[in-house]
Amino acid sequence: MRLTIIGGGGFRVPLVHRALLGAPPGGGVAEVVLYDTDPARAAVIAAVLRQQGDGPAVTVAGELDEALRGTDVVFSAMRVGGTAGRARDERLALAEGVLGQETVGAGGVLYGLRTVPVAVRLAERIREVAPEAWVINFTNPAGMVTEAMSGVLGPRVIGICDSPVGLVRRAARAVGVDPARAEFDYLGLNHLGWLRSLTYRGRDLLPGLLADDTALASFEEGRLFGARWLRALGSLPNEYLHYYYFRREALEQAWEATETRGEFLDRQQSAFFARAAAEPERAAALWDVTRMERERTYLAEAREAGGGGERDPRDLEGGGYEQVALDLMHALSGERPARLILNVPNAGTVTALDDAAVVETVCEVDAAGPRPLPAVPPGDGELGLMLQVKAVERATIRAALTGSYDAALRALTLHPLVDSPAVANRLLLRRLGD
Repeated sequence: MRLTIIGGGGFRVPLVHRALLGAPPGGGVAEVVLYDTDPARAAVIAAVLRQQGDGPAVTVAGELDEALRGTDVVFSAMRVGGTAGRARDERLALAEGVLGQETVGAGGVLYGLRTVPVAVRLAERIREVAPEAWVINFTNPAGMVTEAMSGVLGPRVIGICDSPVGLVRRAARAVGVDPARAEFDYLGLNHLGWLRSLTYRGRDLLPGLLADDTALASFEEGRLFGARWLRALGSLPNEYLHYYYFRREALEQAWEATETRGEFLDRQQSAFFARAAAEPERAAALWDVTRMERERTYLAEAREAGGGGERDPRDLEGGGYEQVALDLMHALSGERPARLILNVPNAGTVTALDDAAVVETVCEVDAAGPRPLPAVPPGDGELGLMLQVKAVERATIRAALTGSYDAALRALTLHPLVDSPAVANRLLLRRLGD
């Protein structure tokens, strides 16, 4: 199998390669092709991959079509505008008094406006050069980008994220169950979803977990949202819902921070790539040190605002989105079916949304692709948020593909974390002036 990674100079790409090294034989990847608009970054990441151990051959393609030709699976792992673009988005939003997180609120809309046109152009080239390839989308905002690409590629593009599987694992450990043996019901949009049941041997353990203050305090989301609010919800929210449920606290924490998350990553990754280019023989060791610092500080501002505490050491070692990607590839190859939480077209899962709307839900996957499992309808509060954020996503896609200022203004203004069309208009004008 040939795997092509678009955005192959991305910092997290070595996690995917490391997962491939630990994969069982049979149906595996024989070649990894990296393509990036920044060849210097791709060369550094290629050095990291080669130093991780013997595995698939690693090559760097000079042109996009060269990277796509003959491939079986495409990973889209782009960051359009780089970490510097994310840092600018966050500062623009904070200057207007609203949250600017990469995928949530104003930051997510601005990132989508920049990313969707590039993602759609990529989808068009895949359709022309590698029409039989499966496309696994890591590119954020993942739900929005997956929906935009599916307009070109249909069901052959699948979005993934590590937040849902991380939540399931932490909840299962909190009730003393092997996560691999638990069944679960999860539904929402990307970075806007809820774990509604956690079943082991036919018994739903989630109500007992929600009633147990000690168990809730043992893992990140339990501390982040608090026992009282979780019991009121009757579910476990994705960690990104902290920005919605605790908007005031999250915004205050962002104002008090000396640098935004984007600024931290831009500074950290710029230093890594410069040093690894100067010391290529140490690229893998330098990457691992940098990665651990990145993982320890993931969503640090939300955890600090909500009292989430330090990350579980078991979450620092990987097994997140790269493991989801590996399981998905094995299922699509026909080697072993899997049950995964994925971003896929709704196809009747949520009756209030049309079939083409991309949702994040539990799917059965085999060589024919993913099939969403039947789901209990979301509650009014959850559905309301889903409908509003889906309207934002679709207005952002329309603005990105047509250049419509009104659609962009609608996207920003309709977002629950942007409270004024005047603020939205100033954000757009400032972005256009950059």
